Amino acid sequence: MATGQGKRVVVIGAGIIGASLAYHLARKGANVTVLEADGIASGVTSRSFAWINTAAPETDPIAPLRGAAIEAYRQLEAELPGLTVRWTGALSYSTMSSAAPTPASDSSAADRVCRTQIVGLEPNLKHPPESACHAPAEGALDPVAAAHALIAAAQAHGAKVFTQTRVLGLVIEQAQLSAVATAMSIIDADSVVIAAGTGITQLTDSLAITLPIAASPAILIRYKTQPDLVRSLISSPVMEVRHTADGALLAAEDYLDDAADNQPAAIALRTAKAIQHELHGVVSIEPEWARVGLRPMPADGVPIIGHLPNVGGVYVCAVHPGVTLAAIVGRLASEEIIDGKASPALAPCRPDRFWKR
Repeated sequence: MATGQGKRVVVIGAGIIGASLAYHLARKGANVTVLEADGIASGVTSRSFAWINTAAPETDPIAPLRGAAIEAYRQLEAELPGLTVRWTGALSYSTMSSAAPTPASDSSAADRVCRTQIVGLEPNLKHPPESACHAPAEGALDPVAAAHALIAAAQAHGAKVFTQTRVLGLVIEQAQLSAVATAMSIIDADSVVIAAGTGITQLTDSLAITLPIAASPAILIRYKTQPDLVRSLISSPVMEVRHTADGALLAAEDYLDDAADNQPAAIALRTAKAIQHELHGVVSIEPEWARVGLRPMPADGVPIIGHLPNVGGVYVCAVHPGVTLAAIVGRLASEEIIDGKASPALAPCRPDRFWKR
C-alpha cells in the first residue's frame, strides 16, 4: 500500500466538504479521484446560507475547529484566486440580547454593541435592539463557486473528477479497503473518504457500521429586491439575511413541517413580509426561489470525522456546519490521511465515540 505522497485516495462527494478534501489531499501529493453522483455542489452545498460563523456555546466540543475556520478560509483565499469570501461581518441578537452566542476564539472576536452602534452598522434596521453581538471578522461566500474553485484547484494538482457517477459499494479484503465500485468501473484505492452528506449512511451501513446521521431540513430563499438593504449579515429572531455579491438577498429559515402553509414557497412569502417589516428601503421583494437542503446532522450535533473502526482505509466526514468548517476540516483531515498526523481538534469528532458508551 502506498504511504504519504502518491497514496491513492478516492473522495466520494463533491460538495464543499468533498471539494476541500480533494484540494488539500491533491496538494499534498495524493493520487486523488473524486466521485460525485450528481454535479459539483449540487446537493446541500447549493442550499447553504454559507455563513462562516465561529460563534458557539462555551461547552461546544468543536470550539477549536470553529475558531480556526476564518484563518483557514483566509489561507485558501491566498492560495486560490477563484475563491472569494465576503468579509462583511455579522450582527447577531436574540429576543434576550444577552443570550447571543460567544465567539469561539479571539480570531473571530465579537463585540457587544449598543443601539447607537447598531444603527451605525445597519442603518436600515427599523427595530434595532438595545444591544447585539457584532463579529467584524465573519463573512459568507458563494458555496457553489467555492466548491468549483476547490475542485478546479484539485484538478490542477492532478486530481481526476467524475460527476454523474454513483458509487455502488466499497471493496473490502481482509478488513482493508482495496477498491471502490461504480457502475462503470472498479477503482483501486488505498483510502476512501466518504463525504457524501446524507448519503454517507448508505455506504457505512454496507460495512455493517451504523452511524446516527439524520437528514435535517432547512430552507434557503433568494429574493430580488433593492440593493444594500443590509451591510453585513444579520441574524435575529425575525430574520437571517445577507446580500450576495450580485445584489440578491438570501434568507435562511427553519423547515417546520409538511403542511401546505409551511412549504418553501409559502415560507418565502411570509419571510418577505417579515423582512419588509424589519428593514427600511424595501420597496419590493420577490422570491426568486426557495429550496430545501438536507443537512447531515449527527445525533449528538458533533461532526463525525475520522477512520471507521474495524476496517482499514475508510475515513468519514459528516460535517455540520459544512460551509463554516470546510476549509479547516479539509486541511486537518488531509494531514491525518496522508501524514498520519492525528489532529487534537478533531478528537471529539471520532466515529468510534458511538461505540464507546
